[in-house]
Amino acid sequence: MSDSRRDSFVGKAAIVPLAPAAQNRNNVEYKRSTHHAGIGSTDARPYNCAMAKSAKKKKSASNTIVVNKRARHDYQIDDRFEAGISLMGWEVKSLREKKVQLTDSYVHIQNGEALLFGANIQPLPTASTHYVTEPNRSRKLLLHRRELDKISAAVQQKGYTCICTAIYWKGHLVKCEVALAKGKAEYDKRQSEKKSDWQRQKQRILSHSA
Repeated sequence: MSDSRRDSFVGKAAIVPLAPAAQNRNNVEYKRSTHHAGIGSTDARPYNCAMAKSAKKKKSASNTIVVNKRARHDYQIDDRFEAGISLMGWEVKSLREKKVQLTDSYVHIQNGEALLFGANIQPLPTASTHYVTEPNRSRKLLLHRRELDKISAAVQQKGYTCICTAIYWKGHLVKCEVALAKGKAEYDKRQSEKKSDWQRQKQRILSHSA
């Protein structure tokens, strides 16, 4: 065979396509290798997927420290305000453990300042003994001037009561929700109780049927 014919034959042989069976076999092996390597897979998941899920769970956790359930039962709540609250170090530690009650709490405007009375914050056993702890002391609330004026006018002119409805975390700060409210009549209280009972009964029915 001459050199020119041999070169032509080699060129043609180099571009002969693989048989269908060989092509299928090569494709299967390539898919397997890329699947194990995670290449081109739309189902590939990040290595920190579990960490992302745990972070979502932490974010969804409630920031509520305490809710004044009695206030919702005894009062018709209208306007709400978010206030900062002046606390001591031992009180912040107690709030982290939710050692607080708002059952008998109320807000009073005095000398242009809002004071929270009746909120009971119990000191932890590990609280320092270098200072005296007062669980029921009055605590200053931090509100804007226009909010203070609105609350004061509503209490003095319209017969409202200012109450504390909840304490919660907002970032690393403790916040207090205060509200203008009017006392419910006995009939309204009974209606609220019936509604609450029905909600609890409905939840039990749904939990048993699930």
